[in-house]
Amino acid sequence: MNSKKTGLAGVACSVMVIIGLVVANGNVRTSHKGLEIIGNAEACRLEPYLCPANVWTDGVGNTHGVNPGVRKTVDQVAADWERNILDAEKCVIRYANGDKLPIGAFDAAVSITFNAGCGAMQKSTMFMRFREGRIAEACNQFPRWVYANGKVLRGLEIRREKERELCLSN
Repeated sequence: MNSKKTGLAGVACSVMVIIGLVVANGNVRTSHKGLEIIGNAEACRLEPYLCPANVWTDGVGNTHGVNPGVRKTVDQVAADWERNILDAEKCVIRYANGDKLPIGAFDAAVSITFNAGCGAMQKSTMFMRFREGRIAEACNQFPRWVYANGKVLRGLEIRREKERELCLSN
């Protein structure tokens, strides 16, 4: 196969490549540091897999339109991830007064929203604290979000501590 014709489709799935593609588009507000936390926690896979919550996933934590057995290209992964980041940003802006949050708090809120979903986050104590302007109290809610299927996951504990640190870094 001619690599000039395939573009990035033949490249291994790399979080840094995906971040580069998304940042280059200039559409997301989330900082490079925030994108790294999300991307490194999710990893990058071209092949669909069942995540610990038993949901079909591909790319960088994408759960939308996943077809088991159908491999994605790097370009498709980047497009899915950008769309998912933008959805999480919209949720944070709408339900956590994201336009008024410092960038570290915004990034951390986007990361957890990307992972847990807008439906769960919009009703959360964390987002209520953000709306009230009680940033430090909101940031200290991250360690509560470490469960998948009723079990504490070490990977979520690590991710939440990174999100909490980023949130408090302002």
